[in-house]
Amino acid sequence: MKKRVLFLCTHNSCRSQMAEGLVNHYLGDRFQAFSAGTEATRVNPLAARVLGELGIDISGHRSKTLDEFSGQPFDYVITLCGDANEKCPLFFGGVERVHIGFDDPSRVHGRDNEVLPEYRRVRDEIKERITQFLLENNV
Repeated sequence: MKKRVLFLCTHNSCRSQMAEGLVNHYLGDRFQAFSAGTEATRVNPLAARVLGELGIDISGHRSKTLDEFSGQPFDYVITLCGDANEKCPLFFGGVERVHIGFDDPSRVHGRDNEVLPEYRRVRDEIKERITQFLLENNV
């Protein structure tokens, strides 16, 4: 049975969406990933674009709030930004909650070609650190 992982970030638009897509793509045989935010907004098109560069399509994803997952069982709840870490409700009782923080690439301003390197850097960092954490903790 696959382990269930929920990634949380404030707006569920960038980092948590990337983490969900990366885990389902690379570790989908062992994990089922979901993502949510403390507020719902929209999926960041540049996050979708840099995942698309790896052959991962999240264009059909939508931004979700924590309420959609209330009462659902998860093996891990992983917060990716400090704000979500502070606001994560306690209804995830008994679940291993972990904070693995990443920079927010959407805070970098400029033209797409100027900000895409930051999105790629964060994407690659999420892929490396989240994959390593999940594999090390599920031997």
